[in-house]
Amino acid sequence: MDLLQAAILGLIEGLTEYLPISSTGHLIIVADWLGLPQNAENKAFEVIIQLGAILAVITHYRDKFSVEHLPLWFKVAVSFVPIGALGLLFHHQIKALFTVEVVAWMFIIGGIVFLIMEALYNEGTHRTRDIEKVSLRQALWIGVFQAFALIPGTSRAGASIVGGVVAGLDRKTAAEFSFLLALPVLAGACGFDLVKHYDDFATTGWAPLAVGFAVAFITAWLTMKLFLEFLQRFTFRAFGWYRIAFGVLLLWLY
Repeated sequence: MDLLQAAILGLIEGLTEYLPISSTGHLIIVADWLGLPQNAENKAFEVIIQLGAILAVITHYRDKFSVEHLPLWFKVAVSFVPIGALGLLFHHQIKALFTVEVVAWMFIIGGIVFLIMEALYNEGTHRTRDIEKVSLRQALWIGVFQAFALIPGTSRAGASIVGGVVAGLDRKTAAEFSFLLALPVLAGACGFDLVKHYDDFATTGWAPLAVGFAVAFITAWLTMKLFLEFLQRFTFRAFGWYRIAFGVLLLWLY
C-alpha cells in the first residue's frame, strides 16, 4: 500500500464512520477499486484508521470524560451489550456475509428505512434533545437497533440513529449518542483485530499507517462537527437517497 492509497482509505474512513452510510461498505468497495486485496496486512491497516476515528470522538467529547458523566456512559454501555454479545457469538457467520451483493442490498434497504423514518418523523413526539437525558429504556432500544449493523452495509451509525429516533430522540441527539456509542463498538472491534492481526503489523510499512491514521482522525473530527450543523437545518432524506443510489450502482457494477 502506498501513501496515496493510505490517505484515500483514511479519508473514506473519516468521512463515513459517523455518517449513516456504512464505513465498512465504502472501505470494501474503495479498496477493491484501488486494487487492494482483503489480506491480513490491509486488515491491520483498517484497525489503525479506525483508531484514528476513535480518537476523533474522544477529542470532540473530551468534556464528557469525567465522574459527573458516569450515568451517560452507563447508558452507552447498556446500548453496547446487544451488538457486543451477538458479535462475539456469531463472529464467523458475520464474516461470511461480507460480499458486495449483501452490502449493496443493505445500502438500498437502509436508504428506504431512512425515507420511511423521515416520513413518520414528528417534532412534537421527539422530545429528547440532550444526550444526558437519554433514558435507560431508550439506550437499550438504540442498542437493539444497532445490532442490525452486524450485517455488512447496514451502517452502525445509521442503525443506532434510526433506533434513537424511533425511541424518541430528535435527529441531532440521536446522532450524538451514536458518536459516543461508537467508542465501545470500535474499541471492541479494534481490540479483537489487534490481537488477531498483531503479527501483520511487523510487515506493514509505518508511513502508510501514520498517514491513514492522521487523515482518518482529522476527517472524522470535521465530519462530526459538520454533520451536527447539517442536522440543525436538514433531515436524513439526502442520506436515504444516497444509500439507495449507491446500492443500485453497486448491483449494476458487480
